[in-house]
Amino acid sequence: MALRVGVVGGGQLARMMIAPAVELGVDLAVLAEEEGMAARLAAASTGDYRDAATVLAFAKGVDVVTFDHEHVPQGVLRALVDAGVTVHPGPDALQYAQDKLLMRAKLQEIGMPQPDWAAVSTAAQLQEFLDAHGGRAVVKTPRGGYDGKGVRVVSAGVEAEDWFATLAEDAHGGALLAEELVEFSRELAQQIARRPSGQTAVWPVVETVQRDGVCAEVLAPAPAAGEKLIEVAARIGVGIAEGLAVTGVLAVELFETTDGRLLVNELAMRPHNSGHWTQDGAVTSQFEQHLRAVLDLPLGDPSPRVEAAVMVNILGGPSGPDLEDRLPSALGAHPGAKVHLYGKSPRPGRKVGHITVAGDDLDDAAYQARAAASFFLD
Repeated sequence: MALRVGVVGGGQLARMMIAPAVELGVDLAVLAEEEGMAARLAAASTGDYRDAATVLAFAKGVDVVTFDHEHVPQGVLRALVDAGVTVHPGPDALQYAQDKLLMRAKLQEIGMPQPDWAAVSTAAQLQEFLDAHGGRAVVKTPRGGYDGKGVRVVSAGVEAEDWFATLAEDAHGGALLAEELVEFSRELAQQIARRPSGQTAVWPVVETVQRDGVCAEVLAPAPAAGEKLIEVAARIGVGIAEGLAVTGVLAVELFETTDGRLLVNELAMRPHNSGHWTQDGAVTSQFEQHLRAVLDLPLGDPSPRVEAAVMVNILGGPSGPDLEDRLPSALGAHPGAKVHLYGKSPRPGRKVGHITVAGDDLDDAAYQARAAASFFLD
C-alpha cells in the first residue's frame, strides 16, 4: 500500500507537493479551508483547521500529517499527538514558528545570533527599548503576521498604542516583540531539511529581495557569498533544526549586516518561498524533500544542478484577462523559463505564481525570469 501524507491547508505549497508525491508513489490528501483553493487537485476534504474534531477525522486516513502553513492551533496539534497521529513538524517545534516571542527566547537559549529584542506590554516599555536602541525599532505582533503584516518600524512608543489596546482586550494578555532596527546589506535565507531519525540536508544559502515586505525575487546561490558566509549560514540552519527538533523543511530568514554578521530574522517550518528555485534548480526540490523528511525516508541530494537559478514571484497578477490566457505568449518568448501558476484569482499583492530560470549565468537568468514574469502583469 502507498504511503499517505495529509497536508493541512490548501494553498500553493500543498499544491506544489502534488507532483513529487505522484512521482514518489505517495498518496497526498489535503484538508483545504474551502472549495476551489490552490491545492484543490488533491483536496480530500474541506474544513476548519482550528477544529480538533475536523482535523482528527481527516488524520484517520493518512500515515503522517504535515502543513501548508503554521496557523493550526496548539490545542489541535496536541490533540493529534494525544490521539497517536504522527505529526511533522510536531507542536513542540511548531510553537517557535507560531510565536515570535517564544522563537526569540529559544534562539537565545541555544545560542543563535539574532537582533537585540524585548517583550513589551506598554508604550512606556517600548519607549524604553527605543531609547536604548537609537530611537527606532521594529515592532511585531508575536502571532499571525506574514508577508510584512504585523510589522511596524516605530520611533515612539505611542505609535503602537492600537496594538497595545488590542492586547489589553485579550483575556490572556500578552506582549509585543520589539527588535533593534538592524543595519543590513541584504537579506538571505538558509533552507534545511531534517527527518525524524536525524539526517539533515542543506541547500545553498540564497539572497532574497523584498518589496513592500513581500519576497519578490530569490537569487540562488546567494551572489558573492564567500566560504565563511556559506559555512556560517549552514551551521545556523543545522543548529536551529536540531536545537528545535524540526522535522521537514525549515527556512531560516537571515540578515547579513553591514559589518558582516548573520542574524536570524524569522523561521518557517514548511516549504518556503525562498526555496521555490529548487523546483528547477536543485537535484531535489524542497517539496520532494519535505515529503521524504516527514515520511522519514532518506533525504535527496540538495545540490544545485546549475550555476545559478532565479525565482521571480508574480505578485497581484493582471486585472484581465486571466493569467492562463497569458501563458502562450510568456512561454513563446522565454522557452527557458518555467512557469508555475497557483490557480488563484489575481488580487493586488497576492502571490498568484512564480517564474524560475536556471542556467549558467546569473544576470541572464534574472533577466529571463523578470521578463517572463512581466507577461502576467499589467
